[in-house]
Amino acid sequence: MSDAVPPPVHLDKVLEGLAENPALPPEYVRRLFAHRESHRGVAGRPDLTDGMIAEIIALDEHWLTHSLALNRSLPDAFRMTLAEHPDPAIREAVAVGADGGAPRELFERLLGDSEPRVREWLAQNDRMPEDLRARLAVDPAPEVRATLARWWTQAPEAIRRTLLTDPEDVVRARACATYYARLPHPVPPADLLPALLADPVTRAGAVRHCTLDTDTARRLADDPTPEVREELAGHPGLPPSLRDVLAEDPDPRVGLRVFARRDTPEPTRATIHARLLSDVPPRDWLTDLRAGLDDDALEQQIMGEMARLRLRTLRLPWVTADPLPHVDSPYACFRASAAMSDDLPAPVVARLLDDEDSGVRTAMALHARDRIDAATAERIDRTYRPVKKTRWRPADDFPLPTDVLRRLATDPDPRMRQLAPRDPDLPVELVRHLVADPDPTVRHTIAAHPRLPVRELTQLLADPSERVATAAAGNPDLPTDHMRQLLTLAGL
Repeated sequence: MSDAVPPPVHLDKVLEGLAENPALPPEYVRRLFAHRESHRGVAGRPDLTDGMIAEIIALDEHWLTHSLALNRSLPDAFRMTLAEHPDPAIREAVAVGADGGAPRELFERLLGDSEPRVREWLAQNDRMPEDLRARLAVDPAPEVRATLARWWTQAPEAIRRTLLTDPEDVVRARACATYYARLPHPVPPADLLPALLADPVTRAGAVRHCTLDTDTARRLADDPTPEVREELAGHPGLPPSLRDVLAEDPDPRVGLRVFARRDTPEPTRATIHARLLSDVPPRDWLTDLRAGLDDDALEQQIMGEMARLRLRTLRLPWVTADPLPHVDSPYACFRASAAMSDDLPAPVVARLLDDEDSGVRTAMALHARDRIDAATAERIDRTYRPVKKTRWRPADDFPLPTDVLRRLATDPDPRMRQLAPRDPDLPVELVRHLVADPDPTVRHTIAAHPRLPVRELTQLLADPSERVATAAAGNPDLPTDHMRQLLTLAGL
């Protein structure tokens, strides 16, 4: 018998982690059916037996049943049962869960559902039989047709024509847009382009596909919608005179498109770059946004922030195709684009791997994998500074050797200490050291380690951090007696 488990600080979170523990015995799985906070994890388990599934359906507790309907491992017979559920939210969840594939009869049943949201989820499903999905192009609900237009980008031409000529603005706008949920983006039939350019809701999406004549270009340059001018600014057939006009456009997104053009004169490019970086709003602009002050100015600040983000992540194929003239560019996005070439000389690769910008260093590493040794991989990861929030880090693509991971267990930077548990054979003394780490992100990474002693695992169940305690409860090495004690503590 193992030692008693002290009451966790976050018992509900611990039970949520336990619900997803792959080693949880079946009799304990059933006990969690009564724990509301664990419904998502326990009903989403891939190892539910038919008896467990039938029991969940019989309980008819909304969130438990809803989570079951979302389960991608749910047998088709039970999906058919839930597709008849009187609660439309459950039927929606069945449609969502079917995105990994389902029998034709299930799609047919959901296709006839009276709830438009169910059919909207079907419209997003690339696994639905094409002939059934095509029926959604004439669905009575405009929001269903609009969803289909956004997601089914490679629909047969007859379907795309139907959506592009739909009587509802929202459907046409989604069918001819500048953004779609799937790649590659569709190209509208050439004979529809005049009408799409004339229609305010499809004009921006049609610009990139049209052949510009002088009159059309001038008319589009004067369009009051910034998205139209932005698309025009990126059109390869844009006359130089209008390019220079759009370089002065007050919308920063338009200026960014001019900045990215191959034919933009360097002085113009430099001016746009300086303007984008000089228009940084005050640090408290989000506070002003929440206060609703000066809507026009705040909208401009938001657009500016979006443009600056896009500037940092901009990658230009024409630079990648001819990289050498740009490896010393004053613009980080140009150097990163050059780094994406696979044919750079070794001295240039070395220089870009040591670039002052994290994005350039990372791009170069990803395109020179055979030249990345352990020291370079560690340096690239240590200095990685993503532009926007992401879980990926360079060490995911460049695994560090065991000796480095063990050294990092005592690194001053907690972000680097998080890498140490990637060594599955990490010595127990280092495991214990990380369990006592003052940083919760480090304790979170060690909580699932296979060499975690039971005593330390029990300690992490009572961690003050919810994430750490949840991860510890999900560790498959947690003794079943500990599992039982946790369930008893919760009265389950």
